[in-house]
Amino acid sequence: MIEKSELRKKVRAAKREVPLENKIQLSKPIMEGVEALEEFRNAQTVLMYWSMDDEVYTHDFVNRWYREKCVLLPCVEGDDLLLRQYGGMESMRPGPQFGILEPMGPVFTDLDAVEMIVVPGVAFDRHNNRMGRGRGFYDRLLKSTPHAVKVGVAFSFQIFDEIPVEPFDVPMDKVISGSSSF
Repeated sequence: MIEKSELRKKVRAAKREVPLENKIQLSKPIMEGVEALEEFRNAQTVLMYWSMDDEVYTHDFVNRWYREKCVLLPCVEGDDLLLRQYGGMESMRPGPQFGILEPMGPVFTDLDAVEMIVVPGVAFDRHNNRMGRGRGFYDRLLKSTPHAVKVGVAFSFQIFDEIPVEPFDVPMDKVISGSSSF
């Protein structure tokens, strides 16, 4: 099996081959797949992420839903992700660690209220395993929300038959990609 560092390198190269405009277009059916999930339709509180240029694009999705649902976004603080409610673009500021836009405002601490989490990743496999960027931010957060439905989103070139899995890795309940859902 391919090593994590080699897999990250391979996916990074594949992402570089796809211009941002194409990634935005490829993201539409993926996010429509999220919207079609009964778990999403029924959820009141959803943890999303504000996408970086190499991830499944979520900006339009977040902006479409934040008035109807409590949409939370992660904010990096040290080695952890804190959650804050998205309140529109005026609530966003560049985060101190990575410069990713993050909402300002009070930290959302009722993790039991989070019903669904949409999770980015570097790679996923057909067994719903996820490999992140290597810092463990999401694995730590996902362990603290065991009852939330975890949905990985990825481009088709991020899906593999099998990826390396560590004991601390948290699997997804579902994975939606451009070519399939499982």
